[in-house]
Amino acid sequence: MIFKDYYKILGFDDNKANTEQIKIAYREQAKRYHPDVNGANKNTEERFKDINEAYRTLSDSSARRKYDRAWNVNIGRRKNKEKYGNKGEKTDTIKDGLFGMFFGYTPKKDKKQEEAVAKKGEDVETEIEITLEEAFYGKTKKISLRTVSGNLKTIIVKIPAGIRNKERIRLIGQGKKGTKDEKPGDLFIKVKVLENNKFILNGYDLHTKVFVTPWEAVLGGKIEVQGIDDIEQIKLEKGTNSGKEIIIEDKGFKDGKGKRGNLICEVQIMIPEKVSEDEEKKYRELQKISQFNPRTLTKI
Repeated sequence: MIFKDYYKILGFDDNKANTEQIKIAYREQAKRYHPDVNGANKNTEERFKDINEAYRTLSDSSARRKYDRAWNVNIGRRKNKEKYGNKGEKTDTIKDGLFGMFFGYTPKKDKKQEEAVAKKGEDVETEIEITLEEAFYGKTKKISLRTVSGNLKTIIVKIPAGIRNKERIRLIGQGKKGTKDEKPGDLFIKVKVLENNKFILNGYDLHTKVFVTPWEAVLGGKIEVQGIDDIEQIKLEKGTNSGKEIIIEDKGFKDGKGKRGNLICEVQIMIPEKVSEDEEKKYRELQKISQFNPRTLTKI
């Protein structure tokens, strides 16, 4: 049976992490490999199971003590040997160095030695939430990440204008540190654009509702509409019904190429919940003289 290194699964290099650090590491790894984020991916599903298994064991003090004994036998001793070696290995290293000094020969290292000497740092992925307006205009934000050692690391992120939901920002060299003189990994920040109570983003088009009075819908005219970055004017035709869409070109979301989508305004006629006596009187007069009956319409 292959021994699973639960500490490595949660992102640790050894078994020195405390309970709080393990809890933080578990949340970050579980969020990164959750099936809802990665979809139907067999590898990430297996990784997610290992992460939960690792956390159940290491978060229980009794189970962790028992696991640590097995970890020291399977992992700890090998790590110490890789780190400190033995006298015979040190002597061979000195001999190889002297031989190379006089004869110009450099002994080849096997694959395990090369990996122990230098290894690029791992990439790290996290998620940031922004508003639709922040995505439209762009914004500089600060985020705090928990390192493997448990310390907080503050990073400044420049969010470009026009970024879309689920797009990623790459920060080179902000991932985990590499061994020896190798470069650190990169930090990938997945952007989640929050839902907006006024606009719905569909492709590069912004959809919004325009509320009008019954008399505006009947008589028509010009009305103002609040766009994402300005107030626009639209012309309401006489006899406009609820559900009619009015398109304002080039006033939608940015497409990243210097252009914009459209602002699509859906008309919705609003009826007052309460009216004055005079208003009610006018409505009753209109009821008597109007021949309009929407229930007789054959086409809507």
